[in-house]
Amino acid sequence: MSALSDSGFEEDLHTSPAAASSVRLTSDLQECDYEESCFIIQRHNELQFLAQNCLARQPQITAEARSKLVSWLIAVHKQLKLSFESCCLAVNIMDRFLITTSVAADCFQLLGVTSLLIATKQVEVYSPRITQLLSLCCNSFSREQLCNLECLILLRLNFRLAAPTLAFFLDYFTSRTTGYQTDGEPEKKWKWLACKVCELSLADYTFNKYMPSVIVLCAMKVAKDLLKTHSVQPTDNNAEYPTFEAQLLFQQCTEDLKLLVSLNQDAVQDFISL
Repeated sequence: MSALSDSGFEEDLHTSPAAASSVRLTSDLQECDYEESCFIIQRHNELQFLAQNCLARQPQITAEARSKLVSWLIAVHKQLKLSFESCCLAVNIMDRFLITTSVAADCFQLLGVTSLLIATKQVEVYSPRITQLLSLCCNSFSREQLCNLECLILLRLNFRLAAPTLAFFLDYFTSRTTGYQTDGEPEKKWKWLACKVCELSLADYTFNKYMPSVIVLCAMKVAKDLLKTHSVQPTDNNAEYPTFEAQLLFQQCTEDLKLLVSLNQDAVQDFISL
């Protein structure tokens, strides 16, 4: 492993792995509407953008440190009134960068806020000002440091930013759910609770190994069980992932989410009682 430079990041610039060869999806997309076409493409791309074991080569970054930073990013995205998509994409960008580059502990927050800036440029109509983001870091970093890191992230990721996210699959699956009604209070509460469960999983390194679509489907089921409502019927996992191995994965993910919810019971119960 290369030594860290004064900048807090590895100085040598490794060539990023080549993007996986494209697969023809034309036949699958011909009879689909636009939303369904996007879903097929994003499902196909999930494994390519999955940042498993992103802390394996990070001697200075722990799962606890990642949890604190992601929790902070979640709070920041709410304060700046950014979409959940931007927050999810920022975490994905950060995790994939951690796979490629060793990061010093005192530069970790800079990585988080720079990833958020890149994500907002990809998702939002207007991205936050750099000075605004730096002020949220108590001006611990300079504009030059942030811009240099932004360039480094883009190079290390080969400018591949269109990652499938929790937010995308949450919107897709809830819109496809049987019995889902825009004006129904139980349905609204269920969707927001599922989003809250997904939000909790974003900050927990345990869920780094699961694909976003798997987490979302399991979060929808957990939210339904928490609300004890039968007015919504989440998408059937067997239809989306029919193999026995996939069903075992869903069972494990669901159990992990239930444990996560129990550890954050106060926050979840406050939300349910609203």
